[in-house]
Amino acid sequence: MAQDYYALLGVGRDASNDELKKAYRKLARQLHPDVNDAPDAADRFKEVTSAYEVLSDPQKRSVYDRGGDPMAAGGAGGGFGQGFSFDDIMDAFFGQGGGSRGGPRSRVQRGQDALLRLSVDLAEAAFGVTREIKVDTAVRCETCQGSGGAEGSEPVTCSTCHGHGDVQHVQRTPLGQVRTSRPCPTCHGFGTVIPDPCDECNGDGRVRSRRTVSVSVPAGVDQGTRIQMAGEGEVGPGGGPPGDLYLEINVARHPVFVRKGDQLRCQVTVPMTAAALGVHVELPTLEADVTDDPAAAVFGLDISAGTQSGELLTVKGQGVPRLRGVGRGDLVVEVVVETPTHLDDEQRELLARLAELRDEQKPLAEVSESHRNGVFDRIRGAFR
Repeated sequence: MAQDYYALLGVGRDASNDELKKAYRKLARQLHPDVNDAPDAADRFKEVTSAYEVLSDPQKRSVYDRGGDPMAAGGAGGGFGQGFSFDDIMDAFFGQGGGSRGGPRSRVQRGQDALLRLSVDLAEAAFGVTREIKVDTAVRCETCQGSGGAEGSEPVTCSTCHGHGDVQHVQRTPLGQVRTSRPCPTCHGFGTVIPDPCDECNGDGRVRSRRTVSVSVPAGVDQGTRIQMAGEGEVGPGGGPPGDLYLEINVARHPVFVRKGDQLRCQVTVPMTAAALGVHVELPTLEADVTDDPAAAVFGLDISAGTQSGELLTVKGQGVPRLRGVGRGDLVVEVVVETPTHLDDEQRELLARLAELRDEQKPLAEVSESHRNGVFDRIRGAFR
C-alpha cells in the first residue's frame, strides 16, 4: 500500500463511520481549492477524498485492511472522483448532503393562515363592534382525532424507503458517481404509510367545515386595517396546530361624514342671512349611528356673524378615537353659505334696500388668486 489512508484522515484503524465522516469534513473544508490557495492543496484534497472513499465503503475498507487494492476490488479505477458520493462534498461544506438527511418529515404540520374581508360602518370602525362571522376552514377530523387512520389502524413503516422518508438515486458522470435524494413516492416523505385511512378525512386528519367566530373590532380601525386572530386559521395536516385568521377591514361610505385619519369632516349649509347675522345650529354626531341617547346624537355649533362660505370650523374631540393612542381626533366643519335664487317682490325690495344702505348698488369685484383645489386646498391652508 503506497499510502496510509487512516493517517491521511488522522483517525485510528478502529474509527467508526461517524468519526471518518467528521475527520473528512474537517479536512475537506481546509483543503478544498476554492478555499485554500496553497500549491499542494488540490493534491492533498484528492488524497483525503480517495482515503474517505475507500474507508467509508465497508467492502473497500475490508480489502484495504487485508492489504489489497480497494479500487480494483470496487471496479472503479483509481483517483479522485471515481466513486465518492457527491453528498460527502456537500456534507463537508453545508453539514448535510444533497439528500434529505434530516429524516422523515412529520405528518403533523402547522396549518395555513386565512384572510377574510369584513365590512363595517364608519361608526362601527370608529367606536368598535363585536361581530359573529361564518368562516369556512379546515378543522380537525373528529372521527380519527387528526391521526388520519381508521379506528384501530396505525401507520406502518414504508417498504420503499424503510422509514427514511427519501430514496437515493445514484448516477454515473464523468466526475464519478453523483448521489441525489428525493422524497419517497410511496410515503411522500413521511417514512410511514397509513394502510387503512379514515373514511371521513381520507387520511389527511382534517375536514372542511363552516364555523362561527366572534370578532372584536377595536375602536379606531380604518380602511385596510388587518386584525390578527391567533389560532383561528386552517388546522394543519395530521391534525396539526391551526394557523392564524386575518380580517381586513372595509369601511363603508357614510352619508354625512368623511374620515381623514382620526379626523371627521362634513359640510353644513346655512342661508345667507344666517351667515351674516350668526346662528346656532345642531348637527348630528357619528355616535347617532350607534346610540339611542338623544343627548349624544347631536351637538351644537355656533356660526359667528359674518362667516364666509368655505370657512372651516374645528370642533375638538368630535372625531375618531385613536387606534393606538388616547383621546379622539377633531371634527372639521365646512360652512357653505347658500345664496337665494328665487325671490318674490318683497324680498327683492328688502335686498335692494340693504344694498343701498351698504352702498353696494354697484360693488367693485375684488380679483384674487384662484383656489384650484377648492375645499381640500382650503382645508390644507387652515391647518398650515
